[in-house]
Amino acid sequence: MRWFLSSIVAVVVAIGIYVGSAIVSLNGLVAAAKAGNGTEILARTDVPRLKRSLVDQIVSAYLIRTGQTRPIKPIERVLASTYGASIADALISKMLTAENLTNILQNGSLRADGDNQIVALGDIDTSKVFESLGRLSLVKPVELLVRLGDEQGAGAISLHFEGNGWKLSGLNLPAAAVQELAMGLPETKPRKG
Repeated sequence: MRWFLSSIVAVVVAIGIYVGSAIVSLNGLVAAAKAGNGTEILARTDVPRLKRSLVDQIVSAYLIRTGQTRPIKPIERVLASTYGASIADALISKMLTAENLTNILQNGSLRADGDNQIVALGDIDTSKVFESLGRLSLVKPVELLVRLGDEQGAGAISLHFEGNGWKLSGLNLPAAAVQELAMGLPETKPRKG
């Protein structure tokens, strides 16, 4: 019986450390966004994962826009839309500079004109622990989704646990923002086999 209670306590402590470490990492990312510290934001970001998450969203919207509405398998997406993906990749590479990523997280603006398209990460008050906990959703054991706004479709970020802590690994944009970014990709005609 004693080992059973010890096991339960150990599990509760492990869950507390797991969630607590995510809140601490989120707090550090929010503080860096509020301060406009691009270097700190990049240090807390898994840039290749973030880039892949944005490219996937934009390429999906691009494929829908070009009339490829049937469900597309991941390998087909890579092979069939290499052109669109490479342009989307270049577009995202420009977005993910320290200055631009800071602007996105601090102000919620994806464009240079300052038009807000997502709820800014800097607007989250991480001092309200229970409110911060309410924003978290478990995606995988090593990935958490953090809602940016209270309304549906306000956007979210993903935190991925790697090595020594949680890092920003995804930015889930509202549908309108993704469609706008996909509109910047040139429409191509599919090649006939």
